Amino acid sequence: MFENILSSISDFNPLWIYLSLLFFSYIENIFPPSPSDLVVVVGGSLVGAGAISFIPTLLITSFGSVAGFMTLYFLGSQLDRKVINSGKVKFISLEALQKAEVWFNKYGYRVIIINRFLPGTRSVISFFAGLSELKIKRTLLLAAISAIAWNLIIIYLGILFSDNISTVDKYLSMYSNIILIISGLIVIVLTIRYFIKKKKKI
Repeated sequence: MFENILSSISDFNPLWIYLSLLFFSYIENIFPPSPSDLVVVVGGSLVGAGAISFIPTLLITSFGSVAGFMTLYFLGSQLDRKVINSGKVKFISLEALQKAEVWFNKYGYRVIIINRFLPGTRSVISFFAGLSELKIKRTLLLAAISAIAWNLIIIYLGILFSDNISTVDKYLSMYSNIILIISGLIVIVLTIRYFIKKKKKI
């Protein structure tokens, strides 16, 4: 299936291929289920086939990733405490915001530098980075480094396994599931710790 798709795409005008890569790289941060990583892998296979060039592909996909990250960062930064206090935002309490700020002030920049390697949590990280008001220039730089590093790897995988994209897709899915399970376990542990501490105070 992938071979037929690649054969069809390789005949497209390179401009449309680049625009598609840009679109999916951007939208993945806003709507995480979108298959951005697989699309970038396909882009890598097109680089290997000579349909498009390596540097523009890396730059365009990284720009899209960073633009998506900073969009949610901006949305998070615009969420006023007054709005949270009003109760209109049901899923975020003032206490949760304060905890997020403390956590992000301590670990936030380290998390941003690896955010592209954490599929399924990228949107949460970018949103809370803005909510916690991390420095925009530093956040932008670290998000760019993370995007370039990740896209460099998966574009290379696309070039290397251009004849077997389904295998790359399989292992990327496994990787994503592992990261999600680990993230879920961390959340559970932190939640349990929170309630234990709260109970001790009572």
